[in-house]
Amino acid sequence: MASLDPFIGPLGRKKAAHLLRRATFGPGKQQIDTFETKTAAQAVDELFQALEHPDPPVDPQTGEPWVFPKPGPENSDDLLLIAYFMAWHLELMRTGQTSAREKIVWFLHNHMPVSREKVPSSTALYYQNKLYRHYAFGSFKELFHKVVIDNAMLVYIDNWLNEAGNPNENFAREMLELYTIGKGPQIAPGDYTYYTEQDVQEAARVLTGYKFQPSFENYDPELLPVTVAQGYVYVYVYQNLRLAILHDAGTKTFSEKFQNTEIAPGETHFGYATEQATLDELQEMMDMIFDQDQTAIFLCRKIYRFFVFHEITDEIEMDIIQPLAEIFRNSNYSLEVVLKSLFRSQHFFDSDNSITADDNIGALIKSPVDLLSGIFTFFDLDLQEDPYMLYHETYLQHIMIYLAVMGIEMYAPPDVAGYPAYFQGPAYNRNWITSTSLAYRYSLIYPVLQGIQNQNQQLLLQLDTVAWVENPSNISDPSDPAVIVEELTSNIMAVELSEERYEFFLYEILLANYPPEMWTQVWEYYQVSGDDSIVRGQLDSLVWSIMQAPEFQMF
Repeated sequence: MASLDPFIGPLGRKKAAHLLRRATFGPGKQQIDTFETKTAAQAVDELFQALEHPDPPVDPQTGEPWVFPKPGPENSDDLLLIAYFMAWHLELMRTGQTSAREKIVWFLHNHMPVSREKVPSSTALYYQNKLYRHYAFGSFKELFHKVVIDNAMLVYIDNWLNEAGNPNENFAREMLELYTIGKGPQIAPGDYTYYTEQDVQEAARVLTGYKFQPSFENYDPELLPVTVAQGYVYVYVYQNLRLAILHDAGTKTFSEKFQNTEIAPGETHFGYATEQATLDELQEMMDMIFDQDQTAIFLCRKIYRFFVFHEITDEIEMDIIQPLAEIFRNSNYSLEVVLKSLFRSQHFFDSDNSITADDNIGALIKSPVDLLSGIFTFFDLDLQEDPYMLYHETYLQHIMIYLAVMGIEMYAPPDVAGYPAYFQGPAYNRNWITSTSLAYRYSLIYPVLQGIQNQNQQLLLQLDTVAWVENPSNISDPSDPAVIVEELTSNIMAVELSEERYEFFLYEILLANYPPEMWTQVWEYYQVSGDDSIVRGQLDSLVWSIMQAPEFQMF
């Protein structure tokens, strides 16, 4: 039986690495060393320690941030600043391995995405990212309330066009179908399992009158001193009254799916709702939606598919999703509380039964960002610290291109629901693998081994396999080929290799069918002579083969 009961005792290496791979963008060996002696509770608590907001991205042209409040004439073009922002975000993913925050931010971005093609503003994208980061350990309900009037979201799904007398239902529809309660099977025309077309229409009326704030100086007062710019209610000031003249001031009546709830402004003048009454209506609608049991269930399924496995059986639904949803609701939709419960559970660590066919460890295909970040972190690759070199020449000209051909074009999801591998059944994460993307996955390690250079032949990043193996923190005895293969594969792969596969990497790849003692002699020769040509060639071949292995593509 699947169980949310806590896993007790030290994690050990396999379970520690599993937790780090799923809750972060991949561990290094030293992190696995540190976490293997911790209990699940200790390890998860460490991953959820509070962090300060990171410094904002820097425009290399000025050497300063540009987001307070927005770019000026001295800054780079905003399209280039969007690219710098994306590089900044990727760098936070790469360097955030001791915290679950970045993985949760990525989950939120994929659950409630935004596209730079529809929202060509680096500042709007930054503030949405900052909002997600601020609430990564907080209440999803409170976060979603903020997302409704987030500048980027207002533009992305057209709610800034939604006005009384000229309603736009786009965001109201996606809010119910994709981001909160879910649609369910259709029962009749306009009648879905958990809401109706009437509910979409009435929700759209509640959402009328909110506008994009182009100066980015309307900071959310509830989050200060953390500055997060937001949209606003369009008002007309008359006799000291702040009237929301573009908001529908009528009574909104929802269907029986929402207990026939009525929402109306608490104060009107001259037929217009006041600004505060308009905001109060939004709060009432959030309470209405998040009071429904199905909202927590829908969201917990999304969380489970992202962090655990894509298939939800009847057993998982009953034993994991339903109790997890109750935890979520009772904690005011706390992401920290619900994820801690999941990450500490016997089910997460495959300890709730002895059946191996349903194991979660090594069951998901790595996303392109998990794949790339995992390589960079595990091999401790140094990247240039200069903002121009890091943003433009490393990320923009190389890494983002690799991500795109493997299925993730940053901040350009193909759907308002995000990237298909995270939401589109029945394949889900198998959508990462196509004939084209697989070829790029397999060839990815080649430029990393050869070294990526800029146009001036300046080295941007390179994996030095000899130096990495020679570091005793990585490999305990590099003169022993069996130790190299065992320690490398057991730490970088989520699944345990069969004896046949282990011998393939050892004898056919690293040793090239020579006897093991030959490696020891070659390594000792390198230590004396400094000539690393032979050992480097074989170590590069080993890493190359491991990166192409199906076992490496899983986590």
